[in-house]
Amino acid sequence: CLFKYTFNSIFASLFKYFMKKIGVLTSGGDSQGMNAAVYAVVRYGLEKGLEVYGIHSGYQGLMDGKVEKLSLNRVENIIHRGGTILQTARCPEMKTEDGQKKAVNTLNRNGIEGLVVIGGDGSFQGAKVLSTKYGIKTIGIPGTIDNDLAYTDFTLGFDSAATVVINTVQMLRDTMTCNGRTCVVEVMGRRCGDIALYAGLTSGAEAIVVPEVGYDIDAIVARLQSNAAVGKLDNIVLVAEGVCSAEQVCADIKLRMPQISIRSLVIGHVQRGGNASFQDRLLGVKMGSRAVDCLVEGKTDRVIGIRDNAIIDEDIVEALSKQKRIDLNLYELANKLSKY
Repeated sequence: CLFKYTFNSIFASLFKYFMKKIGVLTSGGDSQGMNAAVYAVVRYGLEKGLEVYGIHSGYQGLMDGKVEKLSLNRVENIIHRGGTILQTARCPEMKTEDGQKKAVNTLNRNGIEGLVVIGGDGSFQGAKVLSTKYGIKTIGIPGTIDNDLAYTDFTLGFDSAATVVINTVQMLRDTMTCNGRTCVVEVMGRRCGDIALYAGLTSGAEAIVVPEVGYDIDAIVARLQSNAAVGKLDNIVLVAEGVCSAEQVCADIKLRMPQISIRSLVIGHVQRGGNASFQDRLLGVKMGSRAVDCLVEGKTDRVIGIRDNAIIDEDIVEALSKQKRIDLNLYELANKLSKY
């Protein structure tokens, strides 16, 4: 009798976590690598015997019932593509109880038992509400070029976006050098300066301005004057959008150095476009398959990340409570390497 009771308990426990249908959506700002993650969730989910449903246009589509059953053919040849075949949207209504109940009703009506959410901090906040308030089994995959989530070393799209900046700076170097000219380049990242920092360090920028350190126009001007004293007139100043605009920095420099030849450039949304880099494709595939494994194993209400080059999963509430900090060692290294 004891054996029978134990067996039944184990079976009931296993059955409790057994899933037949899962959903996947992409939310917030698009980023390269989202399609790679969708590709992995669908193909790996089908390999595990699951039915996989795509929700179009993020949480807005979830509330509106825009659900599509996905097949192998549907995700063929998307692993490299930027953007997301599921499309995305920002959805303020998801912050309301009425919006949340619409989302839950769509999941229940379609029999979707687990949901993979690919997006940034705002998207994860929605996933947290679904899991903690409504009991929906969720797994988050960090899809944002900003790299502003503290629990993971890197997010999907960050490597691709930084590569766009690096390539842009390389092209600027040619014309700046020919004309003895400085260029102030504004990059994306919102309140996080990682794109500016990593791209600035690896492209040899002469000055990097990030929100975590602040805007010191005197230090920038001193660097440019020091460079000019030894005959170096071409400079790149990378500015994260969370600090101020490239146009403002350009004007401030010109005010203190009237003789300087200077231009400003906003790279803009091309940082979110184009094919995903090798790193983002690999990261998307690894994170997508790990998300499916978590749902199948009953390890839900988690977020997937990468830490010390290993794929990890962490409780969503704990992960979102962490504060993102910039790597000051890299920032100081960039300053040292750019001196003349």
